[in-house]
Amino acid sequence: MTGMRRGEVLALRWRDVDLDARTMAVRRSATLIKTKGGGERIVEGTTKSNRPRVLDLDDDTVSLLRAHRRDCAALALQFGRDDSLIFADQEGAHLHPERFSRSFKADVRRCRKQLAKRGVEDAPPEIRLHDLRHTHATVLLGIGTNPKIVSERLGHSSVSVTLDIYSHVLPTIQRQAVDQLHAVMAAL
Repeated sequence: MTGMRRGEVLALRWRDVDLDARTMAVRRSATLIKTKGGGERIVEGTTKSNRPRVLDLDDDTVSLLRAHRRDCAALALQFGRDDSLIFADQEGAHLHPERFSRSFKADVRRCRKQLAKRGVEDAPPEIRLHDLRHTHATVLLGIGTNPKIVSERLGHSSVSVTLDIYSHVLPTIQRQAVDQLHAVMAAL
C-alpha cells in the first residue's frame, strides 16, 4: 500500500511513522553488502534517490501498523520504542533482505496452496516482493492518479522515470482521458 522498496521497508523505524497523521517518512534504506571472503553485512544508507519522502497512509494500513506495534511491544518493550525497527529479527536487528524476499515468496506459495485446497480456481499469481511496488504504481496510474504523485510515492528521481517504466499503463489512461474530455465537451 506504499510502493516502498524492500530496503526502505527494512530500514523503517517507528519514529518514521505518525499514525495519528497517517503518514510515513521514508528516510533510509537497508542494503546487503557482500564482501568476497569476508561474509556479508546489512548497512543503512540513504534512499535510492538520496531524498527523503513522506507517504500518506490509508486507514487499514494505519490499523495494521498500530496492531503490529502493540505486538512488538508485547514481545519486548524495546521493540515498540521510537528508534526500533518496525520489521526486525528477534534481537531487534535488520531482517536479511534476501531471506525476507524468500520468506515472502514462500508465504505466497503457501497461500496459493491453501486457496487451491479450498477449491478457489482463480488464485492470485505467484509474485515477487518487488511486484507489490509495480502493482502499486500500475493501479494508481490505472485509476488516473497524477503521474507526479505516483513518482513521488515511489521515490523516483523524476516523473519521466515513472512514465518510462510504466508506459504500458498509459494507453488505458489516455482512453479514459479522451472519454472524460468528450463527456465534458458534450455537456457544454
